[in-house]
Amino acid sequence: MVLLAVFGIIDPAREEAIQSVTECHSAGIRVKMITGDHGITAKAVGSVLGIGDNEHYLTGQDLENMDDEALRTAARDVDVFARTSPEHKLRLVQALQKEGEVVAMTGDGVNDAPALKRADVGIAMGVKGTEAAKEASEMVLADDNFASIAHAVEEGRTVYDNLTKAILFILPTNAAQAFTIVAAIMLGLTLPLTPVQVLWVNMVTAVTLALALAFEPTEPGLMSRPPRKPGTPLLSGFLIWRVAFVSVLLVTGAFGHFLWLEQSGADIELARTAAINTLVAGQVFYLLNSRYILESVFSREGLLGSRAVLIAIGILLVLQMAFTYAGPLQALFGTTGLSLQTWSYILLYGISVFLLVELEKAVLRRYRGKRPSTIGV
Repeated sequence: MVLLAVFGIIDPAREEAIQSVTECHSAGIRVKMITGDHGITAKAVGSVLGIGDNEHYLTGQDLENMDDEALRTAARDVDVFARTSPEHKLRLVQALQKEGEVVAMTGDGVNDAPALKRADVGIAMGVKGTEAAKEASEMVLADDNFASIAHAVEEGRTVYDNLTKAILFILPTNAAQAFTIVAAIMLGLTLPLTPVQVLWVNMVTAVTLALALAFEPTEPGLMSRPPRKPGTPLLSGFLIWRVAFVSVLLVTGAFGHFLWLEQSGADIELARTAAINTLVAGQVFYLLNSRYILESVFSREGLLGSRAVLIAIGILLVLQMAFTYAGPLQALFGTTGLSLQTWSYILLYGISVFLLVELEKAVLRRYRGKRPSTIGV
């Protein structure tokens, strides 16, 4: 018998999988390979994918000889595991969780069900996966593509960002409406807003401006941020500061404009109409700030780069013009028309709010660069 040839066959990794692993690493997500293949094969595939250090790997036999403490160290330090059984996968998940890690586990077989169930996020294969694996998981990949996991992480971070932006917008605007009335009561002055006018402002801003933030696209550099700690509260110290800061700006503008016009001898209807439009103008310009939590809107397309925001502002302007000048609404809400001079003051105030919030962002960005753990974003 004469040897004529030797064939080497390889099932290459998908290009998008290689890119997704790199993306996960940049996002602070550590990717580990747990396979039943031979150790050398696992190390070679890990090298192509960028998993591990191209040198160290552990086999199921190695794991069998480790106690729980040694296994926790190995699970933390090693990224490639070969010749493993379903029991080894479960032990590795438990070891990582004891290290305080949030663990996502992929699998497709019946034997993977215990590890999928134990993981914080079980991810089953939708094409090749068994029903047992799917039922034990929180997620099912419809295309069995690792890149879909990275996309899901990106989408989750986008949703969390937009939720934070909505909170940062809604809380100070609502607080401003409340404290404008509270300030007038405490000082024994005429109310700058009537209850029905407050209802109008709250309704139109919630329906138009706040809703627009739900359609914000993914921010650039989102997948370059480190993961959030699981115990981080939604209302961090930074969020409370931003809410208080913007609330003071909005209360000062609306209440100040009302007092100035009232002391100048203007009718109460005129003063209240100006106060309402001042408050709304501050909210409109603050909406532009809110498109980016800390980044400047001038460094990106934040000023005019969102169609949803522009549509919301356009709808609000139409509603406010009707609120101010339409006869039936004037009779219902007690409003009156404003002069061009009053509108110029309102516009100037809105621009001032916008610039002050951008200045606050710049200060916080500089402060965060020195002490990154002080801002919970």
